[in-house]
Amino acid sequence: MRLKKEIQNIINYSMGTTAYHQFSPFPEFPVITDGVLEVAQAGECFWLLDLIGGNQINPKLDKSFQVWELTVNQDKSAVICGYNDTTKIVTQKIDYTDFPLDEFKLYLIDGVILLPSEY
Repeated sequence: MRLKKEIQNIINYSMGTTAYHQFSPFPEFPVITDGVLEVAQAGECFWLLDLIGGNQINPKLDKSFQVWELTVNQDKSAVICGYNDTTKIVTQKIDYTDFPLDEFKLYLIDGVILLPSEY
């Protein structure tokens, strides 16, 4: 796993994408951008993408625009929240993660998970 600063640099400098990547064997799961792929590899957090993909069966989630926020606590527990724009729809507690950032945000737009800087 890369350092916090290296992962933050990936996030800050990812703008646009050259390809979409299928990260899951489940065809109904969203695809991801170059920046998300690089963060998932650097932060070893494909579990987060699986969690987002698995929640897509929730009929309350707007399939056209979602915001996902991961908050990592000092004790390394975490909470992930999924929003339809600003309305919280999903909250899930994570007992432990070694993801190095305190906060991490992703968008899911029309079946594509992307970094806010790639929007």
